[in-house]
Amino acid sequence: MIEIEDVPTLRSPVLVAAFEGWNDAADAASGAVDHLLEVWDARLVAAIDPEDYYDFQMNRPLVGADEHGGRRITWPSTQLSVASPPGADRDVVLLRGIEPNMRWRQFCAELLAAAKELGAEMVVTLGALLADTPHTRPVPISASTTEPGLASRLELEQSTYEGPTGIVGVFQDSAIRHDLPAVSLWAAVPHYVAQPPCPKATLALLGQLEDLLGISIPLDDLPEDARAWERGVDELAAEDDEIGDYVRALEETRDTADLPEASGDAIAREFERYLKRREHPEG
Repeated sequence: MIEIEDVPTLRSPVLVAAFEGWNDAADAASGAVDHLLEVWDARLVAAIDPEDYYDFQMNRPLVGADEHGGRRITWPSTQLSVASPPGADRDVVLLRGIEPNMRWRQFCAELLAAAKELGAEMVVTLGALLADTPHTRPVPISASTTEPGLASRLELEQSTYEGPTGIVGVFQDSAIRHDLPAVSLWAAVPHYVAQPPCPKATLALLGQLEDLLGISIPLDDLPEDARAWERGVDELAAEDDEIGDYVRALEETRDTADLPEASGDAIAREFERYLKRREHPEG
């Protein structure tokens, strides 16, 4: 079982989880949790023992120097941290991990037992997938839950996906079995620029998370990083006629499908996020 450091009673905490691997195109989901760990000054409180869950020939440990110049082995692991976002009336438990190689059900059960010990009231999983979407348009975010009541209250889609799944899907299902409401947010990353990072997709996930939790998230340099990423892909498309033609075809398809969304509701949501950040600039 995971041993948790002494933690004061948390305020209506929600667990936000992301895992490296199959569920994390361009590192967009794990990048979102990394950003939250930094801007909210999260404190590490627990880590799962990797021995039972990882094949070290596939997820190799890293060797490096410690702060005293000695040699140190860092093992692949999954960690739980806690944060108290400034201006918010609830705390957040951040789960940053790696998709395990074995014993997925036991892995999820152990993590969720720790989450419940910390008082988590809801689970939000973040994921990213490669898709036929143009880099020049807003990153599509799909939000779903297997709880009909939660879907209605939060205006989320109910998942109808059928097919192979990764640890994100298994973890969400396990959360429901542990009587924890669960929401899944997925970013669609342009498949023709799949190499990490993709700050634009990370930014989109954080924006949806703001709406879901009602918590302002400081963005720091992320918006400029996203603009720089987009400019870089623009240059790539300009230098390659085939890619350029493909991007224009994707743009036409996307614009036709998204015409109703392009106005009122989307603009209003973005403006509300802006105002919340203005209210809590120190956050």
